[in-house]
Amino acid sequence: MSRYIIVGAGGVGVTAAAELQRAGREVVLVARGAQLEFARAGKIRYSRPDGARYLELPAVGDPAEVDLTPDDVLVLATKTQDVEAAVADWAWRPVAHPDGTRRPAAASIPLVTTQNGLEAERVALRRFASVLAGVLWIPATYVQAGEVVSAGAPAVGVIWLGAYPGGSHPRLAAIAEDLRAAGFEAQVAEDITRWKAAKLLGSVTFALAALYPAGERRDQAAALLRTEAREILVAAGYGIADMAAESTVDLGRFTAAPVAGRERGGNSTWQSFSRSSSLETDFLNGEIVLAARLLGRTAPANQAVTERARAAWREGVAPGSLSEDDLLATLPQLDQAALDQARLAASDVLIDAVTLHQLLGQPDPPAVLDVRWALGDARGRDHYRAAHIPTAVYVDLDSQLAAPPQAADGRHPLPDVAALQEAARQWGLRAGQPVVVYDNSGGLAAARAWWLLRWAGLGSVRILDGALNAWTQAGFDLDSGEAQAVRGDVVLDAGHLPVLTADDAAALARDGLLLDARAGERYRGEVEPVDSQAGHIPGAVSAPTADNLTGDGAFAAAETLRARFAGLGAVPGGAVGVYCGSGVTAAHAIAALRIAGIDAALYPGSWSAWSADPQRPVATGPEPG
Repeated sequence: MSRYIIVGAGGVGVTAAAELQRAGREVVLVARGAQLEFARAGKIRYSRPDGARYLELPAVGDPAEVDLTPDDVLVLATKTQDVEAAVADWAWRPVAHPDGTRRPAAASIPLVTTQNGLEAERVALRRFASVLAGVLWIPATYVQAGEVVSAGAPAVGVIWLGAYPGGSHPRLAAIAEDLRAAGFEAQVAEDITRWKAAKLLGSVTFALAALYPAGERRDQAAALLRTEAREILVAAGYGIADMAAESTVDLGRFTAAPVAGRERGGNSTWQSFSRSSSLETDFLNGEIVLAARLLGRTAPANQAVTERARAAWREGVAPGSLSEDDLLATLPQLDQAALDQARLAASDVLIDAVTLHQLLGQPDPPAVLDVRWALGDARGRDHYRAAHIPTAVYVDLDSQLAAPPQAADGRHPLPDVAALQEAARQWGLRAGQPVVVYDNSGGLAAARAWWLLRWAGLGSVRILDGALNAWTQAGFDLDSGEAQAVRGDVVLDAGHLPVLTADDAAALARDGLLLDARAGERYRGEVEPVDSQAGHIPGAVSAPTADNLTGDGAFAAAETLRARFAGLGAVPGGAVGVYCGSGVTAAHAIAALRIAGIDAALYPGSWSAWSADPQRPVATGPEPG
C-alpha cells in the first residue's frame, strides 16, 4: 500500500491528508511555519459539512525527516509559484530500494501535481521521471493557521488524474482507487493536458472573483478572459476537454455544502489576498500571456488583469473591495453598450445565483424546480434530498417532463399537456408566477424544463446560470430532505414554441440549418451508447451542446455564442432546428441560441426516433453528408 507524502499544508494538502488517513492510508504532511506547529501539536481544526475535528497527522518540516521508499507517492499541494523550490528539495532525496541500493526520488517514485495552470508539470518533469498531473475541484479554504474548512459533499472533491504529458502509468489506477476510498470522485485520463487546459479556462477568472464583487460587469469580464484564453490555447495547439460531457465521474456528488460556524471562502486567489500570501496569477492569466507571446501575439485582457492583481496585492487590497469603475479602467473593453446588449440577450433565459437569492427573500418569490438528471443516473431525487436550493421542488425528467418512450417518438416524447399541467400544479406552480429551473450539470437537464414550460405557455421561466455550483460558490445555504409544495393553479396549453417532425427535420437539414447537439463522436458515428444506430441525420451540422458552456458550467457570453453559431451558419432570422439524442440537451442548445438572438425549433424525437425508423437514411463521419 502506498504512503502519501503531501507537501503543502493548506486547504488542499490538509484535506487530502485527512481523508486519505481516514481511509486507512498512511500519510505524512509536510508543513512549515505556524501550520507545522499546529500539525505537530494535533491542533489543526478540520471542518467539514458533517462536523469538525482536530487532526492527528504525522507532520514534518523538512525532507530530511522522511526516509523514502519505492512505495511512496509524493503529492505537491503547494501553489504553482512554490513548485520549483519544492521539486528541488525532494528530487534528489535518497530512496532505499529492496535490493539495498539508494537512488534519487526523481527516478524512484511518482510525483502528483494538484496545481492550477500548466507550469507545475513542466517544472516537475525537468527532474522527476514520473509526473502524474491532477486537475482538482475542491472547495477547501485556508486563511488562518490551524484552520482548514473543506466543504465538498458528499464527495470531498473531484480529481482527473493522468500521466504527464500523456499516456499511462502503472501506479495510476491504484492511486485513483485510494482517492476514491478517501471520498474523492476520481477519473484517470490519458490525455491529461486537455483537462489541465479546460481547468485553466476557469482559473483565469480567479483574480476577478478575488478583487471585485459579483455582478454583471464581472461576469462579462470573466467571459472576455475565458474567450481570449480559449483562442490563445487553441492557437498554441492545446486540446481542451469538455469537462461536463467527457467526465465519467459522478459530478452530481460534488457540491460545496454549508459548514457550521464557517462562512464559505473564495477561490485560491481570494485566499491569497485574505492571508497576504503570494499570488498564483502569473501562472493563470500569466500563462495565457506567455502562450500568446510565444505565438507572436498578445493577450491584452489577461495581461491587464495580471497587472491589476499584482498592484492590488502590493497595495494590500482586501478581497472583493474594488469597484466596477476600477474593473472598467482595467478592462476598458467592457463598455456599457456591450454590457446592455449582453443583458438584453440573456435576460429572458438566465438568472444568476445572487439575483435568485434576492428574489427568494422577497414577497411572491419565484417557484424553483430542481431538475437533476443525467443519462444512466437514476439518483436525481437522492441528490436533491441530500442538498438543494431552499424552496426547490424536485422534478423527475423521465416521468414528468416526458411521455413514456416509444420507437416512433423517441426516448423522451413530449408529454400530454394535461399531464404536464397536473405535474406543474403538484410542483406548486401558480398562474403568473415566475419559475427558475436548475440542475447540477450546467443546465443540460434543466433546459428541458425551461423549454417545455415555455412551449406550454409560461412566459417567465429562467435557467440558473452556472447551475447548483453557482449557488454554492456564491456561499448560499442549501436545504436537505423533501420540500412540500402547496398545490398550484397554473394553466398550461401546448404549442407556444416551434417543433419539428422527422420530415420537417429532414427538410430543414436540406434547405435550412439543422444542428446536432450531441457530442462529436456520436455525430460522427464512432460510438452510440443508447440508440439503435450510430451516425446523424444527413445534412445536419455538428454543434455539441457542451460548447455552449464555459469551464465552470455557466453559459458562454452572448457575443461568444453569437460568434459560435454564426460559424455554424445560424444567424438571426434564419431557419434553424436542433435535435440531440432524445430531445433533452437540444433544449439547452435552443436556450443558447436564444441568448445569441436566434430562434430555433426542436425536433423532440431526435436521434432516438430517427434511428429507430429503418426507412430513415443515416450519415456518418465528420461532414453533414
